[in-house]
Amino acid sequence: MTTTLTKPPADAVPEPPKRLRRPKSARAGGQMHAGPLAYVILALFTIGSLGPLVWTAIAASRDTNRLAQSPPPFWFGSNLFHNLDVAWTEANLGEAFVNTTFVAGVSAVTVVFLSTLAGFAFAKLRFKGRGALMLIVVGTMMVPPQLSVIPLYMMVAKLDWTDQLQAVIFPSLVSAFGVFFMRQYLIQALPDELIEAARVDGASSWRVIWHVVFPAARPAMAVLGMLVFVQTWNDFLWPFLVLTQTGNPTVQVAVAGLGRGFTPDQSLIMAGALLGTLPLLFVFALFGKQIVGGIMQGAVKG
Repeated sequence: MTTTLTKPPADAVPEPPKRLRRPKSARAGGQMHAGPLAYVILALFTIGSLGPLVWTAIAASRDTNRLAQSPPPFWFGSNLFHNLDVAWTEANLGEAFVNTTFVAGVSAVTVVFLSTLAGFAFAKLRFKGRGALMLIVVGTMMVPPQLSVIPLYMMVAKLDWTDQLQAVIFPSLVSAFGVFFMRQYLIQALPDELIEAARVDGASSWRVIWHVVFPAARPAMAVLGMLVFVQTWNDFLWPFLVLTQTGNPTVQVAVAGLGRGFTPDQSLIMAGALLGTLPLLFVFALFGKQIVGGIMQGAVKG
């Protein structure tokens, strides 16, 4: 059995191929919509992130005897404001808040300023030994900070800075992570043509930094400043070694002195920890939108 192939007539017009329709989420300019699974995962991560904070508040509202029972309490008690008042008075948290705000603010400003200058130099300037110096800066990030505690303490004691805030401020004025972070951001966010145009117009190096580099690096500077502020606020080991609870304590050093005794008062400790966390939540509530916007802007530019 044979089959014969018939040719189409000469005047026949071939049908155009059918176009495959792309889903709406894949079209140009279309937004991708999350499915139910994405919302479930986000809800689980949110609950897991808020869990420790909620438990701290619950423990701060109870007494130590109730916390020692099994099962532990899962809802708030009636001693929250009493425990907060006792913790505030006993640990002298008013002075500790002022000291920590000053230390964290100075550290954040200096780290952001110096890291932006160093990051600009490593990203856009050409000089001998640039690669080796950058390698050394990155290498310092691999050294555990505990290794520098003893020589740093000997230096502070020789300068007679023990129990003074400058002993906590000066070791944190420069950050290797900050230099690396700003370098990586400025490589992508700051075009070379913009710097060359400013120099052609007769701008000096400092004017280029103030009017070109700093405006371009503002999103990354906001993110770095927030990270340094939070890290300095939560720092415990070094301030605990060089400061005392009766002299110039930071928040973490003051909270460490709460509930001392043969049987530590866990509810009082949790109340102090809750008071030490509230300022960070307040700062993030005020500037969180700008920080997230800076991160997203840096991601788009990168």
